[in-house]
Amino acid sequence: MQSVMVVEDDSTMRALVKTLLDMEGYQARTFEGQSAEELRRDLASAPPDLLIMDVHLHTLDGLDILHTLRQDGAYPGLQVIMTSGFDAKDRCLQAGANAFLMKPFMPDDLIRTITSLLATY
Repeated sequence: MQSVMVVEDDSTMRALVKTLLDMEGYQARTFEGQSAEELRRDLASAPPDLLIMDVHLHTLDGLDILHTLRQDGAYPGLQVIMTSGFDAKDRCLQAGANAFLMKPFMPDDLIRTITSLLATY
């Protein structure tokens, strides 16, 4: 079973995405920590196949985290979908995201993007 971690500061969005992923047969979990170090520890303890991360988090910057993940090379096969209510597609792809979804996105678009990324995994 393929695993997906959701890093989203909006609790409603986090719960909706996790529920959708569970219904689609993914092993989904959410990150609810407050620091980049907590996220790194969580990733290290059980690396997911795919990470869905918001660009703008309350206490974290998703682009900084993405850049760090790609620079340290600890997760070379990790697929990353970045999300935002603002058009940050170019910045996300330049920072190393595999895909970008503009909020609000349709559930079918998310599942289609995940399926496409994990098919090559």
